[in-house]
Amino acid sequence: MTRSDGVTAIALLAILVALLLIGLVSGTIIRHTVQVAPVLAASFVVIRRPPWGRLAALPIFCFWLFIMLLIWLYLLGLASVITGDFTVAEIVLTIAIGVACVVGLRASARSSSSTRSGLWSGVAAFLVFGALQIGAMWLSLQPALATR
Repeated sequence: MTRSDGVTAIALLAILVALLLIGLVSGTIIRHTVQVAPVLAASFVVIRRPPWGRLAALPIFCFWLFIMLLIWLYLLGLASVITGDFTVAEIVLTIAIGVACVVGLRASARSSSSTRSGLWSGVAAFLVFGALQIGAMWLSLQPALATR
């Protein structure tokens, strides 16, 4: 594993911890546990298969950075795609997630390793983990989990 892959894994773990802390603070730990499942899976892939892991991590970093941007736009009164009451702790954690996403994106982009199986396996890793993250978010917003 290269230094960039190590930074990618640490950035994923930082997102995972911050999201779980938000779940604890907000009383929605089950919902946030569902949301971080793809993050945890991508962390394992980064450690076991770094070239695929780097590509699997990219959509997760993009997804969470986009969500954090939507939250910040709401807090600044510029958009209301995501709404709610955010505590100071939750706001600080969104900043930590945003920083981890930027660091992870930079580390993934810097990595010079390539997938042994080629372009298509990399595209597949990207698409599968992107779909997993979107699916986990959708599942966490279902009435049975939305307030847990």
